[in-house]
Amino acid sequence: MTKRLLSLTRVRHAVNMSATTGAPRSEQSILATLEDSGDTAGATAVRLMMAAADAFADKGFHATTTRDIASRAGLSPAGVYVHFSSKEDLLFQLSRRGHQTARDQLVEAAGAAASPPEALRSIIAGFSTWHAEHHQLGRIVQYEFRHLTPEHRDEVLSLRREIDKVVRGVLADGVESGDFEVDDIPSTALALLSMAVDVARWYSPEIRRTPDDIGRTNGHLAMRLVARR
Repeated sequence: MTKRLLSLTRVRHAVNMSATTGAPRSEQSILATLEDSGDTAGATAVRLMMAAADAFADKGFHATTTRDIASRAGLSPAGVYVHFSSKEDLLFQLSRRGHQTARDQLVEAAGAAASPPEALRSIIAGFSTWHAEHHQLGRIVQYEFRHLTPEHRDEVLSLRREIDKVVRGVLADGVESGDFEVDDIPSTALALLSMAVDVARWYSPEIRRTPDDIGRTNGHLAMRLVARR
């Protein structure tokens, strides 16, 4: 059986601001994503991505202008085009990096688990927690997807298929080992990932449940969904 799982890396949980830097939370999300993926983007490009993330989260993709992004980054509108061809390119770079980070974390996580139940519980718990801690970035990555060009959508969809493959593999291992009872592995993988991703839609730092609470609950729900009857 292929071993899977390592706890997903997380950014320190805060309400609206980072306890260590004082930067807006969405900025911390972008910085963490770039760090996790080994990104080597220049400081100005990173600043533009952070500004775009804040603008898209506040106003949505369509209502955000290049001038909005430049102003938040402390640049002129022309400065945006030195690093990115358009605001759609900025959206794509955010989406690509977000999906790459998720894929890499799940692949690493899946490779270290001692058993399929441990793998599934930890993957879904960690993925859910990540979408709470990074809810602004998560909303952008998941729900502004339709605004990408066909070429960029295809690249992001390829990353989504790789993420789905990790969860399907864990489910298949669990069925083979006798730990899980799953009649439809593709549909079950979709349901589990949707549960985790949807956290970014409804989560707010103002609610009483913490990201870790949400992760534990969703990890438990995942196990109930696949448990032998």
